[in-house]
Amino acid sequence: MSRRFFGCSARIALAGVCAALSFAGPAHAADYPSRPIKLVVPFAAGGSTDIVARLVAEYAGRDLKQTIVVENKAGAGGSLGMEQVARSTADGYTIGMATMSTHGSNPAVYRKMNYDPLKDFEPVANVLAVPSIFAINPQVPAKNMAEFVALAKGQADKYSFASPGVGSLGHVNIENFMMLAGIKLLHVPYRGAGPALNDVMGGQVDAITDNLSSTLPQVLGGKLRPLAVLGAERSPLLPDVPTYIELGYPDMGTGGWYGLVAPARTPQPVLDTLNRAVAGIMADPQVQRAVTDLALEPVYLDGAAFTARMRQELQTFGEVGRRANIKLD
Repeated sequence: MSRRFFGCSARIALAGVCAALSFAGPAHAADYPSRPIKLVVPFAAGGSTDIVARLVAEYAGRDLKQTIVVENKAGAGGSLGMEQVARSTADGYTIGMATMSTHGSNPAVYRKMNYDPLKDFEPVANVLAVPSIFAINPQVPAKNMAEFVALAKGQADKYSFASPGVGSLGHVNIENFMMLAGIKLLHVPYRGAGPALNDVMGGQVDAITDNLSSTLPQVLGGKLRPLAVLGAERSPLLPDVPTYIELGYPDMGTGGWYGLVAPARTPQPVLDTLNRAVAGIMADPQVQRAVTDLALEPVYLDGAAFTARMRQELQTFGEVGRRANIKLD
């Protein structure tokens, strides 16, 4: 009798605990955020991703009335930081700044990834668009993209391009363009965008693709000649430079992006709170001016639209990686 009574009591107690836990979850989400939030940046401090993250942290923190602390976790092209986010507790107090590298090109070229770009995350929102440009050294005898393609056709590897490294976004983007344009350029990989950019300006390498924010001073100074913008529209900072779409290469896409992600199974009310904060700051004229000064564009997408964009990027870069045989360990 006592054993049956004890078993029944235990079951009742367990049911009470489960009910309490189920009640605590929504209550906790309703109080979110009640303490500081960590925003993991998967690249080094001082870079464009870090600058964007700190801007988002400042303004979203004001909206949420809570401190957002930026933590830099660089390595493996952004993969280490994203792995940290994926393995964090799914309560909204650790989120990450995702990029086209971490959720597009990296999964396409790395043989081993310690996270799944879709299954291990909940997309919060796309925050910004990141236009990039294809630029050449002014000594290359081409005034526009049509002339450059004509020079390169039939002269495999005569003209070269620099990238921040094998498998980097800059590498994969130009591999995609070469396949679409039917040309073959010599790839010269570097350890970082800075050295690559310097050698193109110095004439050691002919071409490069890089974020507009990084290359704009060199373009305006006449040290680089821009031939195409990788973006949905022409940049107001370079209104005379056509997009790849205008040039007849729609499969190049519409450029890079920055967005916020949370660990998988983060409660929907928490995601909604973060999403509302992002939507609000992206509509703030002060924020819009700040990002425009960085040669970026405020482009808000909610979680569903952001997911659709990531799926498209993964499909595109996966195909480029397979056709160009780009594989990294």
